[in-house]
Amino acid sequence: MKLSLAIVALAMAIPAVTYAQDSTAVSNGEYPNTFSSGSANVSPFTNQSKRFNDWSISAGAGVPLMQSADLTSIKNGNGKNLFGYSAYVSIDKAITHAFGLKLQYDRGETRQGWFNTKDAAPDAKAVGARTQYDAISLLGDINFSNLLRRVDNHSPYRWALHGYAGIGTIAYRAYQKDIKGQTLATEVKPFKLGSMFMQAGAGLKYKINNRIDLEGRLMYVVTGDDEFDGGGDKYSAINRREEQVSDNFFNATLGISLKLGKHESHLMWHDPLQEIYYKLDVLANKNQDIEVCKKGDADNDGVCDDWDRQLDTPAGARVDGAGVALDTDLDGVIDLYDKCVTVPGPVENNGCPTTTTGPVVETETKLEGIEFDLNSDRILPSNTPILNNAVNYINSSTGSYSVIGATDTRGTDAYNQKLSERRANNVKNYLIKNGVQSGKINAVGKGEKDLKYPECEPATKCPEWKNRANRRVYFEAK
Repeated sequence: MKLSLAIVALAMAIPAVTYAQDSTAVSNGEYPNTFSSGSANVSPFTNQSKRFNDWSISAGAGVPLMQSADLTSIKNGNGKNLFGYSAYVSIDKAITHAFGLKLQYDRGETRQGWFNTKDAAPDAKAVGARTQYDAISLLGDINFSNLLRRVDNHSPYRWALHGYAGIGTIAYRAYQKDIKGQTLATEVKPFKLGSMFMQAGAGLKYKINNRIDLEGRLMYVVTGDDEFDGGGDKYSAINRREEQVSDNFFNATLGISLKLGKHESHLMWHDPLQEIYYKLDVLANKNQDIEVCKKGDADNDGVCDDWDRQLDTPAGARVDGAGVALDTDLDGVIDLYDKCVTVPGPVENNGCPTTTTGPVVETETKLEGIEFDLNSDRILPSNTPILNNAVNYINSSTGSYSVIGATDTRGTDAYNQKLSERRANNVKNYLIKNGVQSGKINAVGKGEKDLKYPECEPATKCPEWKNRANRRVYFEAK
């Protein structure tokens, strides 16, 4: 057998998925905030304290179709399509949110030629073939949906586009049948240089639940062998492609993945920011801080210095994703110091216009509310800039305020009432710890009786973003 195989070098860039958008200083039970000066007790996050699963097993079955060969599966000779069968099983390891590795075993049979080898040859010129194969390969797995997904996009999603590529070893037996009968045309053993092959393709995954994914996959297999189809150089009568050096086929499969581990979510479906929150949970009771930003966060605005465009953001200022303090009206006075946030004005007049044709109406609500995770009263690190802004506003005001907690409609009335009270009290305690006089605020729980979106009764009638908006704490002037 003449073997011709081009050595294929695969270069895969492993995406480094390191995200940090929130202040992460946690010490002595206090919440992280922009006034924190950092920590003297920093501990790197280890694999042992992770809160996601990164192993899974996958299996599937499908149909291979010989496409580039002397004998093909699609309308070859008699105008009919010949369908084989295939199956695979793999052990999968997620390295990051966007990249993983698969050790995969494939087994199947392709059918090609003028007729199905299960039938008799229709005439003396007709040739049919089938190839039984076994293959082991190492595949790189790129999760394009996570790779291209915005890091601050918290919306739930169940579909993900994956790309695969890798190399391995393939063993096969190619049988040829004509009017005289069936013969073994070619046999190749595994784990030899001549048995190397490669495959690449794409898959669309659907997350059924936290344990099971469903995936449709289309792979293109390059065998590197001109005799894989049962034809080739030895058989000049059916060597229709003399320049052919590799018989290749498509393999369309439908499979499932079972995610292994004790945690609720898998790394490939994991919200990158969730892991930061989980790290804070794990370490909050250990009187430790966690090292998330490699170069630190000098101005403590929640944006790592690695990509912070403004390294001296004033404490309490809200920032965009690049760490630049917000200036809503673009007048050169950041919102923290702007007395007229939505109306441009000179710096010397605190951002307010010096002459007006009428009263300046301030349209921005300075006391913003915050939202909570399901069944949780924990203040998320991403919400601390909002609360720090509330500290400044309440301290500069002469009035007093109610801190009102609310829930969505999941759970009983009694449970939701207590949960809303805990949320309100947590926010109240946070404000007092950061300088608000206790006499200026009080906490009120309204349970599920104060829905921002009343139509979410029951919760299943609404998308998750509306239910999340109902799980909130907001402020009211007394």
